[in-house]
Amino acid sequence: MAVIVKYFILRNGIELSQAFADKKEAEAYDKMLDAADELETLIRESGIEIAMNDQTIREIAVVLAKNGPQVTQILKNIKPFGPAAQTSEPPEVSLDTEPAKEMEHVEKSRRKSK
Repeated sequence: MAVIVKYFILRNGIELSQAFADKKEAEAYDKMLDAADELETLIRESGIEIAMNDQTIREIAVVLAKNGPQVTQILKNIKPFGPAAQTSEPPEVSLDTEPAKEMEHVEKSRRKSK
């Protein structure tokens, strides 16, 4: 008699029908599904003005997640723009206020030394 080990993925308490013979393969598929979930949320919250049903959004998210390396390669040289870019960049430092603070510190040091 042969013993066969199969790995199944549980998502939200539901066992997926796909079985894997290799644990690493099952974990990779699970991570891909996690990425698809995040992409799905991004698509839903993006404000796209196209009517799409839930299944279409999910399928787009899964395709993007399955092709992650290619998508990353395509997007790697894109610079952020719009409202998202404003939140990801560090705040600007005014050049006028920094020297003033520095001078204030120097003046205080001089007063203390007298």
